[in-house]
Amino acid sequence: MAIKDNLIQKKSFEFSLSIIRLFKRLQVEREYIISKQLLRSGTSIGANIEEAIAGQSKKDFLAKISISLKEARETKYWLRLLSESELTSIDVDYYLNEVHEIVNILSAIVKTTRSNLN
Repeated sequence: MAIKDNLIQKKSFEFSLSIIRLFKRLQVEREYIISKQLLRSGTSIGANIEEAIAGQSKKDFLAKISISLKEARETKYWLRLLSESELTSIDVDYYLNEVHEIVNILSAIVKTTRSNLN
């Protein structure tokens, strides 16, 4: 099933796939702790966006999108730790750029949704 024209839905799904691939690479390098946290938070972004899209009200939508934003920020944290801790030789700059863009999009969605609720 193809995702239509919803930018954040598509971007978060593609990001989840890239995080799964990164997780597999980290497992080969025997990095088990941060990689599992990264897998959980990185794939949770899209899952919560899917829930938000199916939200039963604007408040429900806002709650789920806000959770997605929190998960994206957590993912950014784990990626920064990987980058700066030297636990792996894998360059995570691509992932950091992607999650930064996702955080910006989700922040804008949260801000717009909040202003539309008032």
